[in-house]
Amino acid sequence: MSAFLKLLFRNRLAAIGAVVLGLILALVLVAPLLPLPDPDATATSERFARPFSEGHILGTDHLGRDLAARLVHGTRVSLAIGLFAALAAAVLGSAIGIAAGYFGGRTDNVIMRAIDMLMAFPYILLALAIVAALGPGLRNALIAVAAVNIPFFARNIRGITVGLAGREFVDAARLAGMGHTRIILSEILPNVLPVIVIGISTTVGWMILETAGLSFLGLGSQPPQADLGSMLGEARAALITAPHTSVVPGLMIFLIVMSINLLGDGVRDALDPRLKSGALARPRATTRVDRRGPVPEEPAKGLLDLQRLETQFHVGKRVYKAVNDVSLHVKPGECLGLIGESGSGKSVTALSVMGLVASPPGAITGGAVRHDGEDLLSLPYDALRRRRGEKVAYIFQDPLATLHPLYRIGEQMAEAIRVHHRISDREARARALELLRAVRIPNPESRLGNYPHEMSGGMRQRIGIAMALANDPEVLIADEPTTALDVTVQAQILALLDELRRERGLAILFITHDFGVVAQLCDRVAVMYAGRIVEQGPTEEILARPAHPYTARLIACVPELGEGKRELAAIPGLPPVVDSLPPGCAFAPRCDKAQEDCRKGAIDLAGTGTHDVRCLHPEVTP
Repeated sequence: MSAFLKLLFRNRLAAIGAVVLGLILALVLVAPLLPLPDPDATATSERFARPFSEGHILGTDHLGRDLAARLVHGTRVSLAIGLFAALAAAVLGSAIGIAAGYFGGRTDNVIMRAIDMLMAFPYILLALAIVAALGPGLRNALIAVAAVNIPFFARNIRGITVGLAGREFVDAARLAGMGHTRIILSEILPNVLPVIVIGISTTVGWMILETAGLSFLGLGSQPPQADLGSMLGEARAALITAPHTSVVPGLMIFLIVMSINLLGDGVRDALDPRLKSGALARPRATTRVDRRGPVPEEPAKGLLDLQRLETQFHVGKRVYKAVNDVSLHVKPGECLGLIGESGSGKSVTALSVMGLVASPPGAITGGAVRHDGEDLLSLPYDALRRRRGEKVAYIFQDPLATLHPLYRIGEQMAEAIRVHHRISDREARARALELLRAVRIPNPESRLGNYPHEMSGGMRQRIGIAMALANDPEVLIADEPTTALDVTVQAQILALLDELRRERGLAILFITHDFGVVAQLCDRVAVMYAGRIVEQGPTEEILARPAHPYTARLIACVPELGEGKRELAAIPGLPPVVDSLPPGCAFAPRCDKAQEDCRKGAIDLAGTGTHDVRCLHPEVTP
């Protein structure tokens, strides 16, 4: 609960809404203890008394009744009606939606067609018809408001339940012998409950407005009982001569509805698992740069230079140092392999190059990223956006997740080209066709009209490579592009990248966790652990003579075909959590060569300049 409240109050507007609503609720709860006059007592001699007159802080209405007393009691009634109507609509609508989505078939058709008929009527006319049939009164107004909002919950929950009903965990529950009721209560309901809560929090304000509207028309609360809508209805005749009688209840309705809506938005964000990991804001278009020290002014070593790069994730009071003092460079025509266990910071390093780390919670806190000598982190967004895809391109790990499922391949490739070049549709199509041939797509003319789901994993990966090459970039960042592919397709993709590198002089930063891929494609390799480079140098030398114990253990985990029996010893322990790195060498807790000095103070990357290692007791001397 405390974590939920922290997330909620990080949204300032939601916090304001919570404070305002809390004050209003406190006011109506302590109403019986306040020295207020009888809200229904009339005094015609004091009718239309102005605010701050003696004995009436907010004045009186057309019958001389105290507006402050009627406001407090009317607010209590309106809040209660709105809350009960929201709960009733949520319970009934969610039950209907879950039943329709879970059972499907004829049950779904019958239920949802009935819901469609209800939604065909304007909701306010339907509410008026229900109240007209039942008769005026607060209870009937509550029934009418709840009834017209049942379709809203039913449709939303039904859509979510349809997706859940076919999931593997529901099938497993059926195979385990669970009945329908138990599956709905234990498997379906917990997954839709956050959506129901969000729906309630965002519709209570609307239901209060609907109830006030019915009372305004004389169909809700009946005299002498007060609610905010009836107070407005009674004051409309004196809107010009005594405007305070309308302003007081109108302002309260505004404060209640606005505060509930702001709080509802905060609740929605706080319950959204995609936003729990950071601040309550959608990611920015580029990673926030908040450098704590001076910008490194080191001489460029390659076409792409990462100089003492630091990228962190700020989650509450925790600071995750995902990339910590990383320096890399890639020359034209060269392929640099970045290797390490999952979670070592490889992908975050690559995403930091073009400001693609989600921010919040990510932030680049130090270093520089230079392309052709120019610091990309200092560029304004428009300039950085022009370089994305044109100068530095990215091949993502899962092309199915990055290709749009509703657009054809040709349209997506043409869009990638037109973002940077003003060309006709015909020229864009011709360029897309040329790219498909370059990445060895068979029958490329027909493939332009395919959707992503109509292609195999290897084909989609080739499409991803083609889109990355669409604008003839100088640097290509490949983030584990062969991980999900079989060995045959993997070999084809690697051969294709190697051929394109040699033909076009591309500088490639290749992220992987497979030393076999490194040996086949990369000229140099950098080994990463816990956000830091622990060893880097020529591929052949590192494979033959690994200096850092971590590198040696990674290589020992690679199976060797035709070499007889050899035990594949796993690396003991787990990588450290980067928000609480141990002092000294981060690998020391897992290293069999670690000594006391390994756990004291920072260890620098040192060596010959071509083969460097961050270790006090290396396996071999570089």
